[in-house]
Amino acid sequence: MKKITIISLFFAIFSVALFAQSEVNKMLTEIATATSANRIEKDIITLVNFGTRHTLSDTISKTNGIGAARRWVKSAFEEVSKNCNNCLDVSYVGDLVVADGRRITKDTKVVNVVAIQKGTKYPNNYVIMSGDIDSRVSDANNFTSDSPGANDNATGLAGTIEAARILSKYKFPVSIIYVGLSGEEQGLYGGKILADYAKKYGWNILGVLNNDMIGNIEGIDGVIDNSTFRVFSEAISMETTDREKAAMRFYGGEVDGPSRQLARYIDKLTDEYMTNLDAIMIYRLDRFGRGGHHRPFNDAGFTGVRIMETHENYNRQHQDIRTENGIKYGDVLEGVNFDYAAKLTAVNCLTLASLAAAPLMPENVMIAGAVEPSTRLKWDISNDENIIGYKIYWRDTTSPQWQYSRFVGNISDYTLKNIVIDNYLFGVASVGKNGAESLIQFPRKLIPSGM
Repeated sequence: MKKITIISLFFAIFSVALFAQSEVNKMLTEIATATSANRIEKDIITLVNFGTRHTLSDTISKTNGIGAARRWVKSAFEEVSKNCNNCLDVSYVGDLVVADGRRITKDTKVVNVVAIQKGTKYPNNYVIMSGDIDSRVSDANNFTSDSPGANDNATGLAGTIEAARILSKYKFPVSIIYVGLSGEEQGLYGGKILADYAKKYGWNILGVLNNDMIGNIEGIDGVIDNSTFRVFSEAISMETTDREKAAMRFYGGEVDGPSRQLARYIDKLTDEYMTNLDAIMIYRLDRFGRGGHHRPFNDAGFTGVRIMETHENYNRQHQDIRTENGIKYGDVLEGVNFDYAAKLTAVNCLTLASLAAAPLMPENVMIAGAVEPSTRLKWDISNDENIIGYKIYWRDTTSPQWQYSRFVGNISDYTLKNIVIDNYLFGVASVGKNGAESLIQFPRKLIPSGM
């Protein structure tokens, strides 16, 4: 009788796991091929036709300048919301930025366009996709000249609108925010305004996907490449304490901050669901000495990465439109590959959907195993009834991606026998009944002696 019970339990768990896997796989497989290059192209053309979207440009005109552009972005999100039974809360979130004597030459209202798809179970947990509204030419303070900003960054903004179209067809436990940020070229002001807003209202941000230039495949280095993209992520959180930094000398974790885990998550989903596309993780906040609109969120302690093309073309960035010595300069439509932008948008959709469908992350992850033959991990069980269990990951200390994993069930304490702690790095993720997994949590504490 006991054997029958055990066998029945095994097959019950196995059946649930198979169902869960097929459920989330079906959704993500649909999403991976749902983006439309034609819709993205149409939106980029619309944005380019505003002439300039410089942060300090015209706000009154109905056809030209940043004001007309952000009103159109708002209307685009509202149209998406109309098609999903008003599933998006669309609004402006902005603030006055006082002239700084550098790139804000006059007091300016910096305004973001925010569309929130509320989660059904955890509405105060958020995943965010952003693209920038503003554009510029060679002179960062020139707010009148034609500045199409086709790739930088109409592609990221058009991708964000397209993601809203795709994901608004589904319901998720966690909220998704689609946002057009302003003031990026003038000093990342829009991101700071939204990060401050999130802090003020107590948003629990699980991850920010900053999309900045996702449409160019012809690099300044002569390489044409539509099969790779870069994910920039900083090593550790800006909220890491001095004590935690000191502990990293002895226990590791200096390349395992939350933003780096998000980058690995994106890499894994790309490998599993995208065809002929590879994510290249760059262990750096942004390009060398430069910054993007995920940085203000990182500065505020939130998890965030930058997604962008692999090979940039500086002749098409921040340039007056002109031809010199046979070289064409300017960020115009001819420099955008719309199919490539659609593929990178799909990666965002996969990441947002997977995170928004995932259960609560394990908390208080701890580890032990010094001078022992095995490694023990312990964590707090969540009260999320959608959790089917937990999964332990580990990898070589020099490996960029998690190599090994083991589903251990709905328990809070597990020992990996004959896995020596010295030789690997470890993490724990929650697994939902639908098959979705949370971000992996790196152990930041030692299991107290005697526990």
